[in-house]
Amino acid sequence: MNKDWWKKNAEGIPSLLTEAPGPKSLEMHANTAKYMKGLSSQVKLFPVCFEEGFGITLTDVDGNRYLDFSSGIYVTSLGHCHPKISEAVSYWAKKLMNAHDFTTPIKEKLMEKMASILPGKLNAIQLYSDGTTAVEAGIRAARAISDKHEFISAYRDFHGKTMASVSCAQMYRGSTYSYGPTRSAGFYMVPRPDPYRPLWTKNDGTIDTDAYINFYENFIKEGTVGNVAAFVLEPVQGWGGSIFPPGDYFPKLKMLCDKYKILLLDDEVLAGMGRTGEWLALSHWDVIPDIVTFGKSFGNGFPVTAMIVSEENGEALEKISASSSYGGNPMACAAALASIEVIEEEDILQNVRTVGDSIMKRMKKMQDEHPIIGDVKGKGFLLGIELVKDKKTKEPFDEAGNLVYQKAFSKGLAWIPAGHILRMSPPLIMDEKYAMMGLDLIEESISEVEKEFGYY
Repeated sequence: MNKDWWKKNAEGIPSLLTEAPGPKSLEMHANTAKYMKGLSSQVKLFPVCFEEGFGITLTDVDGNRYLDFSSGIYVTSLGHCHPKISEAVSYWAKKLMNAHDFTTPIKEKLMEKMASILPGKLNAIQLYSDGTTAVEAGIRAARAISDKHEFISAYRDFHGKTMASVSCAQMYRGSTYSYGPTRSAGFYMVPRPDPYRPLWTKNDGTIDTDAYINFYENFIKEGTVGNVAAFVLEPVQGWGGSIFPPGDYFPKLKMLCDKYKILLLDDEVLAGMGRTGEWLALSHWDVIPDIVTFGKSFGNGFPVTAMIVSEENGEALEKISASSSYGGNPMACAAALASIEVIEEEDILQNVRTVGDSIMKRMKKMQDEHPIIGDVKGKGFLLGIELVKDKKTKEPFDEAGNLVYQKAFSKGLAWIPAGHILRMSPPLIMDEKYAMMGLDLIEESISEVEKEFGYY
């Protein structure tokens, strides 16, 4: 497969034939919204109706063509409708769609390939069809491995929308108590270090990672009943705003976990599969977790996820009734295997590192030049720009974030809102030319918003 398969289609984007969202989009969205409820904030802020995607391009029903800076929220990371992946899914859709958890030739190949890319002895695998199910399975596995029942997670992490996984995340939604009335028994949350908004700092003003670890140790002794099975954490907070921890955080956390015989469950559903330039984002800190979850870009849009434990703990998966109805079906295995092969064959990890470095340099320049950009964050193609009302007070600027999102989208950039933190997750195939094009649209929109709010 030619690694430039997407480039011809991308010529001339963005290209807007109507004001966006266009009339057909608005009509179709209104018709759909009569029945479909619970739409995400990105849809509510910009109700466009897409009908086609190819590579880094999305096309709506009005014929408007957009530059994709979202990847379907970290999902179609190898480009929309990658020919190799689409062909692999199509082959098995015509040959064998489901055989429960029986072995199939494509499953055998996927298992061998996954074991070859994962660090350490992470090679005891089970497959699922969505991220929250993989996390739930990881939680059950942690209990089976440790014979303990408590879990600790972190503020502003996100792990899914079913009972145990949502108990590992923020549950309060203003006046809405649909996630409550309380967290599941035995689930606790602790603050997590954010270098831009540190809770504890050293004398020189830099973040004090040791203070967080010391708090965790004290919390284990005083706030739990001493039966903590696992810390459940994202390596990088995605929903929370592309927040990367300080470099010494995970190595020190792993030491704490080992001291108390607590497992580290690394939720890589969002950050894994090359988005930061490594198969596992946690690998940036040379830490090997005890349990890993994969998802989102694992199948490049096809619903397939995974939960993996270390070899010595593989028997625990026999104790938790680990299989599922759709997990590991031949189409899912084909999508996941083809996605891994594409990353290898097209040297995607190196592209993410190289282009990602250029993006960060550009964003830091933007930070220096714009009064409402308080911080920029990222590694590879997992990126964020934090907007503030004042750089000294760091007061979040949600109104500006929503407006920048809408303005850039109306200019032809399909991407993700997150309140005052603008999130970006371009397809991993994107080159520097189109990455800079996306940042041009964002910076132009930020300038317009700054002017509207009277900053100059």
